[in-house]
Amino acid sequence: MKKQLSSFSVWAPEKESMILNIVHPIQQKIDMQKDERGYFHASVPHAEQGLRYYYIPEGGSDTPDPRSHFQPEGVHGPSQLVDHQSYRWNDAGWHGLPFKDLIFYELHVGAFTPEGTFEAIIPRLDDFVELGINALELMPVNQFPGSRDWGYDGVYIYAVQNSYGGPEGLKKLVDACHQKGIAVFLDVVYNHLGPEGNYLGKFAPYFTGKYRTPWGDAINFDGPCSDEVCHYFADNLYHWFANYHIDGIRADAVHEVYDRETPHFWVCCHQQVQQWQQQLGKQLYLVAESDFNSPHVVKHPSAGGWGFNAQWLDDFHHALYVLLDKKGIKYYVDFGRMQQLAKAYKEGFVHSGEYVKFRRRRHGASSAGISGEQFLVFSQNHDIVGNRPGGERWSVLLSFPQLQLAAAAVILSPYVPLLFMGEEYGEDAPFYFFADYSDESLRKALREGRKKEFEAFHWDMEPKDALDPHVFLECKLQWHKRNTGSNRNLLNWYRQLIALRREHAVLTNLDKNNIYVTQLGEQGLVLHRQNDRGEQHLLCLFNFSDQPLTYTLPTGEWKLLLTNLPETDLSPSLPLSFPAYSVWVYQVV
Repeated sequence: MKKQLSSFSVWAPEKESMILNIVHPIQQKIDMQKDERGYFHASVPHAEQGLRYYYIPEGGSDTPDPRSHFQPEGVHGPSQLVDHQSYRWNDAGWHGLPFKDLIFYELHVGAFTPEGTFEAIIPRLDDFVELGINALELMPVNQFPGSRDWGYDGVYIYAVQNSYGGPEGLKKLVDACHQKGIAVFLDVVYNHLGPEGNYLGKFAPYFTGKYRTPWGDAINFDGPCSDEVCHYFADNLYHWFANYHIDGIRADAVHEVYDRETPHFWVCCHQQVQQWQQQLGKQLYLVAESDFNSPHVVKHPSAGGWGFNAQWLDDFHHALYVLLDKKGIKYYVDFGRMQQLAKAYKEGFVHSGEYVKFRRRRHGASSAGISGEQFLVFSQNHDIVGNRPGGERWSVLLSFPQLQLAAAAVILSPYVPLLFMGEEYGEDAPFYFFADYSDESLRKALREGRKKEFEAFHWDMEPKDALDPHVFLECKLQWHKRNTGSNRNLLNWYRQLIALRREHAVLTNLDKNNIYVTQLGEQGLVLHRQNDRGEQHLLCLFNFSDQPLTYTLPTGEWKLLLTNLPETDLSPSLPLSFPAYSVWVYQVV
């Protein structure tokens, strides 16, 4: 019997008593003892993996463990002990990959396969390897209500979703990925918990009314008793790194974590991760989703930053999308000029202190000095697709050449690229928002809230009913489509782009000092990429218009490496006419 399986503890500083209620395989109630920090403790001499239990706080009833590692019966059921030492890992030779070399693939476990489980993903890993994907980013997998949800309403941040396969299933997936040379990143939510099954408030002051988030009261990161709250969330990072061999964390909406103390919660996370890297013997990464448009998110704490390795670059998507889909200007009113995409390529943030109509104020700061490897760029992700009322992917909004152009704009960028599941072959199944609440009042509130949210964004239609199980089933990938017709052709295009990025060191040089952008009116632009010594040069020409674009290559001998159109005999000494929605990559010989 492992020692850790015999000890139980729970933080409840304002309670005078606590009972450990074991319900399986035996039934037993044990009075717990409180220490000076407000933790209650109990030992069970013969506890084994699989034991199920509740805590009963003073004046309360059966309540799952806030640090539960598994909820086999869902968010309201008993917690179950998990012996993490019993899993035999096969990834001893895995030490991670440099961040700048990653090609991310974001997926939702439930919608990725018909089975909707971790283990069902494993047979698809060879397809990722063949495509060139070397980093999976899983949307949140911590326990949420029911069997279908995006995961951002999870309520047990340490527990792995039971319907996905629980702790064992996640370990098998990560283990298999590492053996294929694929890193695994996990999306986590530390800015709020979901409404159903959220019992933290029954134990301690985990929440505060001092700040408000879009989802209600904020997490208590800087009020009374906040030290232990910070430990609860920061320890969760170690839980994923140590127990599940996760390579990196993507933190959801870091701007909704409110902490006025020093050091800030995110700085504490950075500092601890630095220590864990040495302990675990591999590079660990923290990636942020941030609405600040501020470089302090990725700057080192010694320079006043939070220390994230990278952050998602939403401005890149907005600038790219409106140029390809002119109707997009209705929803992204501050975008639509080629100059903005040129700025996104050269600097990063498009909004860097100027007035923004959507916000009705100035927004952002310059990221010109931030390395390209500190930004992830994408043409699609779960939010971009799922927050449209019709859940439309770009495959149903754009033409085939436009899809090729969008893929090239991302993969040939001086940033770390991210694909959204199915994008690589033009999946046309929608990706809606979906959930599975059992509480009728929450179901009603969700429906009304979604309707109001979409009215505020002036969409032309109402959103689908997120609680309808058929809405979720519509989101399942149609993986077989990747092998036929235009879907196969698009997949081959992605393969070529990723291979080109891998084969040419110039494309993995993400130093902005080696990147030059030439704007070609409002029709297109040219990315000039070079190595540190200026000895190797690539030109990536993008025509974003529906008309031919005329351009003369710089003096020199150029070799055409890749285009999305049939090659023609183009003499670089003459002005060239590049067809609508085309991509051309040249290398100086």
